[in-house]
Amino acid sequence: MRVTIGAVLLAASLSAGAQMYRWTDSSGKTHYTDTLPPASARNVEQRDGRDGNTSVGGGVEPHALQAARKKAPVKLYSTGACEACDSARELLNARGVPFSEVNVEDEASITELKKTVGSASVPTLVVGSKVQKGYEEGLYHRALDAAGYPKAGSAPPRNQTQPKPGEPLEDEPEEAPAARGPYAPRR
Repeated sequence: MRVTIGAVLLAASLSAGAQMYRWTDSSGKTHYTDTLPPASARNVEQRDGRDGNTSVGGGVEPHALQAARKKAPVKLYSTGACEACDSARELLNARGVPFSEVNVEDEASITELKKTVGSASVPTLVVGSKVQKGYEEGLYHRALDAAGYPKAGSAPPRNQTQPKPGEPLEDEPEEAPAARGPYAPRR
């Protein structure tokens, strides 16, 4: 009977759109709560109970965007004073697509671009393994659609600007912390 009441209450809180939090305490125990975790909590994730979206640090990213981002990361090669590069960046930002950007202004970045796409033309959009040289709005949308990125308006718009020379890439994934414990892979 208690289990049934607990399940009903949990379902009601999730359907009402309650915010759920997943966090780890100082002893390594994982907790799931509907209240804010203590200041000492680590690995805090906020979950929107309505649709399972997860956020770290406040912003909610739709599941479709998370999946597309993992399957086919987006990278834009650009240079300064390039109107087509600005248009490409604006399209990605308006559609809410997280992307990394390489400012092609030194030998190392030119070499990377040539190795990746076979030429030094900008803008160049790389979506997973698909390469689109030059800027053509329809082709950019088709490449993003094919990779499973949500349509424009489904994700909140972004405001990513062109990186300055030598600046780290905007959306590069951080290196995951080393796994520990008896079942962690050995390096």
